Amino acid sequence: MSKPPVKKNETIELTFEDLTHEGNGVGKLNGYPLFVPYALPGETGKVKVIKVKKNFAIGKLVDVQEASEQRVDPPCDVYTQCGGCQLQHMSYDLQLQMKQKQVQDTMHKIGHLGHVAVHPVIGMDDPWNYRNKVQIPFGESKNGNLKTGFYRKRSHDIIDMDTCMIQDEHNNRMVETVRRIAEKYGIKPYRESDHSGILRHIMVRTGQTTGDIMVVIITKTRKLPHQEAIVQEIRQTFPDVKSIVHNVNNKRTNVIMGERTTVLWGDEYIMDTIGDIKFNISPKSFYQVNPTQTKKLYDQALQYANLQGHETVIDAYCGIGTISLFLAQQAKKVLGVEIVAPAIDDAKKNAKLNNIANAEFYVGEAEKIFPWWQAQGLRPDVIVVDPPRKGCDEALLNAMIDMQPERIVYVSCNPSTLARDLRILEDGGFETKEVQPVDMFPQTGHVECVSLLQRETI
Repeated sequence: MSKPPVKKNETIELTFEDLTHEGNGVGKLNGYPLFVPYALPGETGKVKVIKVKKNFAIGKLVDVQEASEQRVDPPCDVYTQCGGCQLQHMSYDLQLQMKQKQVQDTMHKIGHLGHVAVHPVIGMDDPWNYRNKVQIPFGESKNGNLKTGFYRKRSHDIIDMDTCMIQDEHNNRMVETVRRIAEKYGIKPYRESDHSGILRHIMVRTGQTTGDIMVVIITKTRKLPHQEAIVQEIRQTFPDVKSIVHNVNNKRTNVIMGERTTVLWGDEYIMDTIGDIKFNISPKSFYQVNPTQTKKLYDQALQYANLQGHETVIDAYCGIGTISLFLAQQAKKVLGVEIVAPAIDDAKKNAKLNNIANAEFYVGEAEKIFPWWQAQGLRPDVIVVDPPRKGCDEALLNAMIDMQPERIVYVSCNPSTLARDLRILEDGGFETKEVQPVDMFPQTGHVECVSLLQRETI
């Protein structure tokens, strides 16, 4: 193998021809690839080589000499420091094109499903201020003031900031308000280094359709100093706040919330709706952070399920019942399965809240419950899965194949594990008909997909 054509700390001129799945520019020198953040296809720029490997190098964009028409000025002041967004420097059209190509490439390379149609990504009309939930750490600035902000890339150094461009503006203002009040009362932030201090995180949740606001203050200590005054000042600043909550996390851990949660004022839940379905959201509920796109995602899943009113549907990894309750509107019966017991409690409450009687929810591992159901003679017409990033357990995929439903609707947040699992289902007698990507997280490299599989008939 010949030596790499570049050396560390060398500055070179490079023309970029492609993007990685994370949104980094790709340029080649005598066939040797260099990956460069913030560079776009069609651009030429000066690049400082910062890491050299046998088969590739990583560079830093020093200067853009020939800019792409798809380059835009990021509106966020801390974009290049913060690790939250990766794509603000490219037009939204290019973001959607990049994500469609990512899904197409993954289907081809991992799933060997290059023939399957991957549709253009369903995007947002306004791809900003869409997140209904923020979790942000407290820290201390050099002058001793309290600060809040996201972590700098690949570090636990907090960037002092008061606005995030992808957060609901109510969330931004609530974080700013709580920081100001805590500063006023001299409450110290938590320090990881010696496990000292009080304030760890603030979490804010907003009901997009209802305007309900919940604020959760997370401390290391069992008591929140100046609790009554803080509650009163939050209510004065935000008359619309519905819930003020205190959570205690006294462990040395990266997990944000602890086990002890107390409502200081207001309701235990806030409410939001997706379509016609209402959801009660508690501090620890899993709930999609972009309800506008979630509605589009679930509408697509419902379209692929093609329910006529007589079907039995199983929803694996059902969470708090979001997809299950959508399906129940058009199915005879829906069975939801989820390993997290509190989520199933929420799912049952949400079914009751919406007067939906044909959805049942069970706690357990889907890969173990499916074979048991099959032994009882259950034969679902449609199976819907929405697994975590690691995809479906292979035992679950085999159980789905054994159950022989007419259709499988696979909702995925990770194209790589989706392609892997579709290959297994294809080999088990199902045909992948199409894949519809949905942009749930604009300005980031993430993309969700809904896929339709049909049982092959001999």
